[in-house]
Amino acid sequence: MPSYSAPVKDMQFLMHEVFNIAQMDIPGYAELEPDFTAAVLEEAGKIASNVLTPLNAVGDAEGCRLENGVVRTPTGFKEAFDQMREGGWPGLDMPSEYGGQDMPHVIGTAVGEMFSAANQAFTMYQGLTHGAASAILAHGTQTQKDTYLPKMVSCQWTGTMNLTEPHCGTDLGMMRTRAEPQPDGSYQISGQKIFISSGEHDMAENIIHLVLAKIPGGPEGIKGVSLFIVPKFLVNDDGSLGPRNSLSCGKIEHKMGIHGNSTCVMNYDGATGYLLGEAHKGMRAMFTMMNEARLGVGMQGLAQADVAYQNALAYAKDRLQGRAVTGAENPNGPADPLIVHPDIRRSLMDQKSFTEAARAFMLWGAALIDRAHRNNDAAADGLVSLLTPVIKGFLTDEGYDMTVKAQQIYGGHGYIEEWGMSQFTRDARIAMIYEGANGVQALDLVGRKLASDGGKHVMAFFDLVKTFIKENDAHPELKTQFLEPLKSASKDLQSAAMFFMQNGMKSPNAALAGSNDFMHLFGHVCLGLMWAQMAKTSFAALATGTSDTAFHQAKLATGRYYMQRRLPATALHLTRINSGAAPVMDLPVEAF
Repeated sequence: MPSYSAPVKDMQFLMHEVFNIAQMDIPGYAELEPDFTAAVLEEAGKIASNVLTPLNAVGDAEGCRLENGVVRTPTGFKEAFDQMREGGWPGLDMPSEYGGQDMPHVIGTAVGEMFSAANQAFTMYQGLTHGAASAILAHGTQTQKDTYLPKMVSCQWTGTMNLTEPHCGTDLGMMRTRAEPQPDGSYQISGQKIFISSGEHDMAENIIHLVLAKIPGGPEGIKGVSLFIVPKFLVNDDGSLGPRNSLSCGKIEHKMGIHGNSTCVMNYDGATGYLLGEAHKGMRAMFTMMNEARLGVGMQGLAQADVAYQNALAYAKDRLQGRAVTGAENPNGPADPLIVHPDIRRSLMDQKSFTEAARAFMLWGAALIDRAHRNNDAAADGLVSLLTPVIKGFLTDEGYDMTVKAQQIYGGHGYIEEWGMSQFTRDARIAMIYEGANGVQALDLVGRKLASDGGKHVMAFFDLVKTFIKENDAHPELKTQFLEPLKSASKDLQSAAMFFMQNGMKSPNAALAGSNDFMHLFGHVCLGLMWAQMAKTSFAALATGTSDTAFHQAKLATGRYYMQRRLPATALHLTRINSGAAPVMDLPVEAF
């Protein structure tokens, strides 16, 4: 059975040595001293390793069962969920006013990575609840907040998001679910939603569904969509549960992965719902939840890559196969371990260099969110908005690829279910699809985010990279090994953005045909920036004397690998972008 070890040391390195979060001018960050964050992360790591990881294979094998309208979760899930509630983990970074612990989002992100790596399907139950609570917090009335948030923050009640219908996914303007106004100010919700994660289960006494629907007489298309709070059980004025609402789970989807999470078809048959936010402004409210979910899904890509890498590394060190071409390295054994072979090392280095930089990218993004929300910083909000499709799309594309590489190291055993490696690949696959498929993320990045606010956010990113390079180019090794490759990659990114500016209006297909390449080009530059920052920290630690020389030397070697073997992919992506629309669009439809 696969194991998982929480990367507490690496997270501490990033938070306190690379980003120095306790010194950031963000409310709540002064309390984030190393001893405090270590205590939180170590305790979360124990739960991840000892409670959630053993249930990962159980959830995969058993799945969920629909019995008489109730979804039964896998063996051990309910007890583990009780343990999570008792520890206050679901409300770690939620307001104390509603029972949360008020910790910054950066801590919630670090803990979330651990829980997702240990058991992605299980962690989705509380993750979706967090997102639904955030939407109510941002857009609900005071009565709605007081009614729902205390029990959602604790996960006594859980939450969902209901967007997709059988005939429409990305194009939500086509939805048919209707919301009929009632004399008491409520609405009757009727329609069917599909692919609803955590839509029905037996681990909470109530489920608060956030449902997109159209009020008759509203504007056509997406402008006529509203968002509603539709509880499984109606809530009385005193907070107690009332009668069952007119909604039900019609079926559980049979999926490639995340078997331990109940992905439901939800039927609403005149269910009572309450408008959340303004009428016909549902997408604005839903995007509060969806943007949070997209960042969380990016984290899932990283998390599955990391747990798969950990197990592949252990296997490569243990499995004896063949001899090193330079001479036996295990002369007393029948063969050498797999890790002596260069191609195995290449694969492991791909995985290691990705996961460590992706973790830095996620924590940097989380700090930007904290700066945006806690300091009301518009620049930080604009930058993280620009980076959201990169975090979601690039990290899940790459994260899935890394689980495949990890599975490959096992050879035939990687294809056998008892070894557990296929689950990481199957679970990681959904992250490329839900919360906006990655092709849509790329279109959003090129079609909307680049030009947002006159392009000032992407220009701010270019300036950030340029300033970092300029401020640190006096260090010769940092300059040649990290800054010069980063500078070259950043120039590729700027050239790609210029191509879109020059060609996007007159030939939209030219821009959109290159959108996926641009998302990946941008992602590589972001990870290159992270490696340059980590290298700066490790060079300084080695120069001033450190008790952990091996750690920092390994950081530099891993970073050099990324800069030399992974970052040059930006040139390939730029070449593809510059080819324009013709290679993609010239073939007539009938010729396919």
